[in-house]
Amino acid sequence: MDWLEALQRLRDARTPAVLVTLAMVRGHAPRNGGAKMVVSTESVFGTVGGGNLEQTAIERARAMLASAAAEPELLTLTLSDRATTDYGVQCCGGEVTMLLEPVRVVPSVAVFGVGHVGLELARILGRQELELHLVDSRAEMLAPERLGSPSATGLLADAVATVHLHHEPVPEAALALLPPGSHVLIMTHDHVEDLAITDAALRHPELGSIGLIGSHSKWARFRKQLLELDHDEATLARVETPIGIPEVTGKAPATIAVSVAARILQLIERSDAAAATDASRQRRATRSAQ
Repeated sequence: MDWLEALQRLRDARTPAVLVTLAMVRGHAPRNGGAKMVVSTESVFGTVGGGNLEQTAIERARAMLASAAAEPELLTLTLSDRATTDYGVQCCGGEVTMLLEPVRVVPSVAVFGVGHVGLELARILGRQELELHLVDSRAEMLAPERLGSPSATGLLADAVATVHLHHEPVPEAALALLPPGSHVLIMTHDHVEDLAITDAALRHPELGSIGLIGSHSKWARFRKQLLELDHDEATLARVETPIGIPEVTGKAPATIAVSVAARILQLIERSDAAAATDASRQRRATRSAQ
């Protein structure tokens, strides 16, 4: 498998990686400039030359993964028998500079209900690098004349996000289509739909956060009904409601959308940090077992 195919497979599997490129070679080196290697926490694809050169790059790449590094780094190594290294000696006589680029998992957010607030929220989240799933039981809410298209004006015209539209008469069915770790926002036109989606979302342990729009009194009613549906208090704690940043109190749809988008971006950053911590613990555990 070449590096490009490996990188695509890792992205499809939502596995973070680092792309290592031999950016500059001075003198003699095992590989020419442009050689590439893809490093994940468990696998390596391709090669930039083997030996100390490659092992040093792999260790640095995995340290970047463990810290959830977002910025690329340059790594310069001298291939000399006088260079002190941890992974043996390469005395080719040259010097190489490698570019290490993190390739992170693209976050996924699903908005259930593309009414006034949902539409404004989609405008904001559409400008972020993520997978954006828009779900509605009403076909007209997802119509091209309302949302636009990538080749025309409107919501999707300048989207940075990869936008998926789901017209689902039974909207909770769309939960099965979401990748693991997706953040779910529930804001449909119908409280019966909101309750059904919340109930179904709580039965999906692989989802990320679950946000429900509405007042404290709405949640009090939902909480009672969800308990009757055999959810316990620990499970109900997964639901965040009201959603958004508490300090933003405006009720205009665009204002609510800004508040909710800010909260979701906070949760995405926390998820990235937690994933990095888990990866670091797993690496330490693996080393201890060896």
